[in-house]
Amino acid sequence: MKTIRTKLIAYFLVFVLLFNCAATAIYLSSSQLLNAYDSGIDRFFILNSISQTITELIGKVNRFVVERDIDDVKDFQQLRMELENGKELLDNKMSGLDPYQLKKYENMIDTLIEESELTIGFALKDDIDLYNFHLQEAQNTSNYIKETTLDLIDLELNEYQTFYRQLNERNENFRRFIIFLFLSSTLLAVFFALWFSKELNQPIQALTKMAREVSAGNLEGEALKIRTNDELKILGEAFNQMRGNIRDLIEEIRKKSEQEQLLKDLELKHLQNQIQPHFLFNTLNTISRMAFLEDAEQTMKLIESVSSLLRYSLGDLKKSVTLAEEIKVVEDYFHIQRTRFFDRISFSAHIDQNCLDTEIPRLILQPIIENAFIHGVEGKEEGGEIRLSVRQSGDVVIVEVKDNGAGMAEEKIRKYLSMDAGRPSDAHTGHTTGLGLENVIRRLQLFYGKKEVINISSKLGEGTTVQLFLPKKQRTANREKG
Repeated sequence: MKTIRTKLIAYFLVFVLLFNCAATAIYLSSSQLLNAYDSGIDRFFILNSISQTITELIGKVNRFVVERDIDDVKDFQQLRMELENGKELLDNKMSGLDPYQLKKYENMIDTLIEESELTIGFALKDDIDLYNFHLQEAQNTSNYIKETTLDLIDLELNEYQTFYRQLNERNENFRRFIIFLFLSSTLLAVFFALWFSKELNQPIQALTKMAREVSAGNLEGEALKIRTNDELKILGEAFNQMRGNIRDLIEEIRKKSEQEQLLKDLELKHLQNQIQPHFLFNTLNTISRMAFLEDAEQTMKLIESVSSLLRYSLGDLKKSVTLAEEIKVVEDYFHIQRTRFFDRISFSAHIDQNCLDTEIPRLILQPIIENAFIHGVEGKEEGGEIRLSVRQSGDVVIVEVKDNGAGMAEEKIRKYLSMDAGRPSDAHTGHTTGLGLENVIRRLQLFYGKKEVINISSKLGEGTTVQLFLPKKQRTANREKG
């Protein structure tokens, strides 16, 4: 991930490297020019020094011939050494000169030294003819060396003029380069500033806009997309997650509020549909005890079933129960219906005992069974059948209620299966508990937090099958919710 700090450092490093490269190039070029200038000046000094030394050397020789002063010989030797050193400097500093011309110039210096030594030698022997001859040769050589030196200096001056023109051209190029560097660095700085501000400003503007929408209560819409791979992207992802969490929390609160409102409505219906239920319950208990004392066993069992069903229906609908408790209520309900219909209707149950501890809302199975009675098999003169089966498939417990009654219209099935958990009930209610199939479906959806909890299949005249899909592992979580 490229952090904003890394981008800033890279931004400044580009300019530092740019200016360092420019400064290095200017320094190297200036050093090269300075070295070339120093070499030219050194050559001028060497040639001028050789010319002056030769003049002094000839002067010392002439003076010795006239005055015969031994000090002049010592001075001559000193000047001779200076000429030898000058020759070495010529080899080092005049490398650009034509080698043949340079060698010729050095040979003339050697000839001058040799003729001067011969002049001094013959002067010491008082050989006038010979020292005059060699003195004349030395003077001629000296004059020729001076002329050659002037030619070399003139050549150096011509080269210096060329160098000076090149120097002016290079200075002009430097000026243009500096202008170009200034303009390009300015444009580059503006580009980087605009690009970097855009990289920062666009995500911040998007975050600001989204924050305003969230503060206004709008939690829907597309997620915030930030393409910069830096801290702003992390901030955007965190903001999206926070908005999603808030949306989920609000939805959870809404569903919980709807569930509580639904339960309150159901409790109110219970109170409205029951006339003095506690008095009736106590009365049934009294009748049951009297039937027991009078040895009316069938009457006692019937009253106990009615009493058990009444007691169960009076329980708190907010609290969940186990599947075993629901099945016990269904058995009591069937006992009451068998007493009414005798052999017209049969009831069978196939229960997987491992599923009996499954958590389920109160009063779910009894309304479904009652719906099968009232709208399915109640009108049959004989052969009515209701079957209840409970089995486990993976992490889901499947509860199936099947009858061979009148069946259900396709439109009505679609209506039940397309229900939303928060839609108010407008359907019929059961005779026993005042709870209809729509109420059962809504409470299951709210309890398990999903829509796919029921399936209904039916054919008119052949019967109806209702399947409930109950998550097996929901028990602990839902108890904590309760």
